[in-house]
Amino acid sequence: MRLLMIMPLLALAACGQAERLSRVGRPPPLSPITNPTADPSWRPVSMPTPGPQEVAAPSNSLWRQGSRTFLRDQRAAQVGDLVTILVAVADDAQLQNRTQSSRTNTASLALPNLLGLEASTNRILPNSVDPSTLLNTDSSNVGNGQGEVRRNEAINLRVAATVLQNLPNGNLVIAGRQEVRVNNELRELSIQGVLRPQDIASDNTVRHDRLAEARIAYGGRGSLSDVQQQRVGAQILDALLPF
Repeated sequence: MRLLMIMPLLALAACGQAERLSRVGRPPPLSPITNPTADPSWRPVSMPTPGPQEVAAPSNSLWRQGSRTFLRDQRAAQVGDLVTILVAVADDAQLQNRTQSSRTNTASLALPNLLGLEASTNRILPNSVDPSTLLNTDSSNVGNGQGEVRRNEAINLRVAATVLQNLPNGNLVIAGRQEVRVNNELRELSIQGVLRPQDIASDNTVRHDRLAEARIAYGGRGSLSDVQQQRVGAQILDALLPF
């Protein structure tokens, strides 16, 4: 039984080690450029949008409703267009909690008189039992807890994303990925979200905090990342051990 439980863990560890052994002496490979919608995990985004509204074209006017300029707008608007996302994360959070609790309980139980039955206690209990001091308890509980969380993150990046969908209300669903390899370390940046065309600047850029349902991931693969990551066995023990 124990062997059957250990074998899946060994197989999982072997898969990870085999992947590392396959790139010994070689840098991590770059991913090929692919269509994001061809990924089996990709799903079209569906969000609440208002109904379509027909705009009447005014006569004898060079201005068209919805246009931002008399000239052609160079900003992303259709599926397949590119837009540059400016990722500037500067988060600083400090949390501190402290809890103190104290409780003292004292309880006493005596049976000096109970319809004359107190004289019969010696038939059940030893002769040395005094009915006036049958039970006396004293308990004390003191708790002191303290926790502190401090996070400071700063990321400044630019990544080009592709428009994948044009929602009925005009909002754009975008997704982009960027990979940079330096020596034997590969850095990956991926971003997804929904943006309004009005938030796109004239230079075809948009800040990441203007994205709805934003999903931003920044990580890496390579020799340095392998050293910083816990081994599979340690991760399993941390998840299973109750102490």
